[in-house]
Amino acid sequence: MTDVIVIGGGVAGLSAAAALSETVKVTLLEREKQTGYHSSGRSAALFEENYGKPTTRALNRASREAHAALGVLSPRGLMIVAQDHEADQFSADILDMNLSEISMDDARALVPILSPAITRAAHFDGAQDIDTDLLMQTWIKQIRANGGTVQTGAEVSKITKTSAGWRVEIGSDVLTAPVIVNAAGAWADQIAQIAGIAPLGLTPLRRSMARLAAPGGHDVRHWPMIFGPGESWYAKPDAGALLVSPAEEDPVAPMDAWPDDMVLAEGLARYQDAVTGEVTRPIATWAGLRTFAPDRSLVLGRDTADPSFIWCAGQGGYGVQSSPAAGQHIADVVAERTPAIGAEVAAQLSPARFSR
Repeated sequence: MTDVIVIGGGVAGLSAAAALSETVKVTLLEREKQTGYHSSGRSAALFEENYGKPTTRALNRASREAHAALGVLSPRGLMIVAQDHEADQFSADILDMNLSEISMDDARALVPILSPAITRAAHFDGAQDIDTDLLMQTWIKQIRANGGTVQTGAEVSKITKTSAGWRVEIGSDVLTAPVIVNAAGAWADQIAQIAGIAPLGLTPLRRSMARLAAPGGHDVRHWPMIFGPGESWYAKPDAGALLVSPAEEDPVAPMDAWPDDMVLAEGLARYQDAVTGEVTRPIATWAGLRTFAPDRSLVLGRDTADPSFIWCAGQGGYGVQSSPAAGQHIADVVAERTPAIGAEVAAQLSPARFSR
């Protein structure tokens, strides 16, 4: 028997399990053969505090110190660019994200391939890359150092509520624990239903990605992450190449996602409109899932019908940067401690906000 079973080995489950392991015995179950296989391992992870809903921004702010202490941040910067006909959306974006407009000379000094059609730019130097792999591996080491278990290839087939808590079946193996943390990402509603808990209406949304060779032989290592207005596309330096995404949010069933070729082509065309030179054939393409609750805020806390079932879900595209504070909050919930993020934010993240 263990104290807490965490279902899901992405960044959400690992952060929660690591924080929990400081005080209780934790077993984390991941259905795939490796942790972070789905959304966490396919994220263009960026730390930018002013990104997401107010509750997400609160989690981001609360996560900065932990990210820095773990040594997973490195300088990147963020820039939004726009053409004349996109001026209204550009203005809304820089107001929302508290960015500073810069001259086009300064913008092209940062990214020399910007098209003459780009007439507006705004920049924030404080956005930082997150080393997602290092982050997850650090948490795995922490879990194990504290006596916890990380079990991969462990697909949950049955969950039963008993007088002692929860009975979780993984093939022929059985685990029991008083508490379950549901951190199953796109499958979180399915895990809830297996456990006899009402789903929240979580929606997985596909996002496609292409890796392009560095344009024109440029050294892109120090370029900022670039967004089109309204996040209509983005490009991010990565290992000497560029990751380019149409930033789509197409509802799909929980799955091992693959890119939609037409959507990806449309996104690459929007990127092409913003830069000089021809977009080359992608080196590689892939897709991931961003799973949102109906109000697009994370869901962190006890289920209203059964408080021994704890939600850690709905991370959307913000799971990596918000994970230290989100994981700590799950540990606070389990221990019935005063939440480090504050009672008001905790209430706004709780599943109790949904009427079921």
